[in-house]
Amino acid sequence: MTDSPRAASSLRAELGAPADPEFDLELPEGWERRDASPATERSMLQAARRRLMDAHRPDLFAQLRTELQQSFAAMRRMEAIAHFGPGTTTPDTLFLPASLIASIRTPQPGVTLQQEMAERIRRGATSLLGDKRFIRDERELDQRIGTDAAKQRTVVYLTPIPGSQQARALQLTLVITRGAEFPADDPALLGMLRLFDACVSTLRWTR
Repeated sequence: MTDSPRAASSLRAELGAPADPEFDLELPEGWERRDASPATERSMLQAARRRLMDAHRPDLFAQLRTELQQSFAAMRRMEAIAHFGPGTTTPDTLFLPASLIASIRTPQPGVTLQQEMAERIRRGATSLLGDKRFIRDERELDQRIGTDAAKQRTVVYLTPIPGSQQARALQLTLVITRGAEFPADDPALLGMLRLFDACVSTLRWTR
């Protein structure tokens, strides 16, 4: 289990260590950055309810509410520092069946970040578009959405945090869900993977 980012941040503050730098990303059109707070969860639920009522589909709200609540619970467990998704006013045509979550990765005791990243590479991870600042680790799992079979493609992007002496990494976790009937080389899926690879590659650190 990794150390708690909040606990580690508090300890660094007590020791007088500088805060981690912030970061920016170029996002898909219509997407925005949010935190994982209860207030954000409530705001997104309210926006989803309005959208479905306007579309005359109130029957879908219960399912969407459950999925959103589960998503926020998972983000709180992983202590997400940010997540990225369509804005509340984004047109339906710009919605993507994907999520991107940012968290802080701290290696297990006795393992350096370089060792962890090297082990991921041995298991099949690669650099991101040739940029060796990042490793890109992709996996696919079978899932169920209600009674329907689905496939979940997960891509983990890891890059060391500047100033951390290779002790911590920013982890961006992309999750794309599709119906089980769509193959692994489905053009829409491949297009989304290319889109998010390009977005993550634009990461810039700021103070």
